[in-house]
Amino acid sequence: MQLLTELHYHPSIVWFQKAVQADEILLESQEHYQKQSYRNRCHILTAQGVLPLTVPVKNGNKKIKALDVEIEYDQRWVDVHWRTIRSAYGNAPFFEFYADYIQAVYERKPSHLFQLNLELLRLYLKFLKLKTPVRLTESYETTYPAPVLDLRNVLHPKREPDNLDIKKYAQVFGKQFAPNLSILDLLFNLGPEASLYLQNQ
Repeated sequence: MQLLTELHYHPSIVWFQKAVQADEILLESQEHYQKQSYRNRCHILTAQGVLPLTVPVKNGNKKIKALDVEIEYDQRWVDVHWRTIRSAYGNAPFFEFYADYIQAVYERKPSHLFQLNLELLRLYLKFLKLKTPVRLTESYETTYPAPVLDLRNVLHPKREPDNLDIKKYAQVFGKQFAPNLSILDLLFNLGPEASLYLQNQ
């Protein structure tokens, strides 16, 4: 099965549930950028509850190809995001295991959102020991025939998936389990076991 999807910022656990089942991941690179989506945001769990992290972009309101969306670095969002992630997960069992690699991506300050997200995705695939090939689309097609699973615009921050089924695992904060967070939450809490967790869903 080929998984067709837009590229997300610190993709969600649900996204990776689909990715572990795929023979190939096909990333939509020819679409027009859509604001207020997972393309530039994710959710993490903090002492104050679930918190969104959003990457500011230039010209996000204009009709622009996803590949061409530039990141706005005039705002000090990198420091804010990393400080928030460290505050949320600094005491998680496997934070130190992965933190330096993720921080290094931030420090390189990729100029474009697609580039940032792709670097992070490759890192997560490596952490999860997923050798699934990743390919970018070369043209925009509205529909794809089977066996392509088209998840474009299915996962969205303003609506939960119909079949949200996330097995509970130990989290740093909260008495009630928070489902469908960023892969950061799963990795920092489960470490190498995260891969097995995803495959057993």
